[in-house]
Amino acid sequence: MSIEEKQKPALVLASASAIRQTILKNAGIVFDVCPSPVDENRLKADNHGLDAKDMSTLLAKEKALQVSAHDDRLILGADQILEFQNRQYDKVNTLEEAKDRLQTLSGQCHDLVGALVLVQEGKTIWQHQSRAHMHMRSLSDAAIDAYLRRAGTGILASVGCYEIEGLGITLFERIEGDHFSILGLSLLPLLKELRRREIILP
Repeated sequence: MSIEEKQKPALVLASASAIRQTILKNAGIVFDVCPSPVDENRLKADNHGLDAKDMSTLLAKEKALQVSAHDDRLILGADQILEFQNRQYDKVNTLEEAKDRLQTLSGQCHDLVGALVLVQEGKTIWQHQSRAHMHMRSLSDAAIDAYLRRAGTGILASVGCYEIEGLGITLFERIEGDHFSILGLSLLPLLKELRRREIILP
């Protein structure tokens, strides 16, 4: 094994998500990033009968497996699904669609259902599911328009059209769930598993 190979981080994040990368970096975890090429739309279509928990777990697993096919290190896959009135929602593409999404969620409670999966050498070795209840306050059209003008297109990266670490928190009256899970990566359970595997110091 070369010196370069020995120095490679033991963990690989199979995601291009900036917030997931920030969470791991802030926790002092050294890792590589290798976004997975998995076709999420196809997987969702082929498994449309799955509930949000099973769907998010499947997507996280498949992302990790695709990267694991050419990397024998520990691969972390992650996914998050917005569930509202027993329906699963995908990300929107425009601010006009974002306004429709926020009008739908206004004054209601929706869930963010997440999953983390660790894969090594093509095998799933750990997984974790999370669920957060998001109680959005009633929003007027004027309030939504003002929020979208201030937040900009960056919120299109979020399935709920908000980032609670920023302006998005102003849309809510109550949140029930782990902060990191809401951001898309359940950090504390992951840290516990990485310590157990001696990927990070105890």
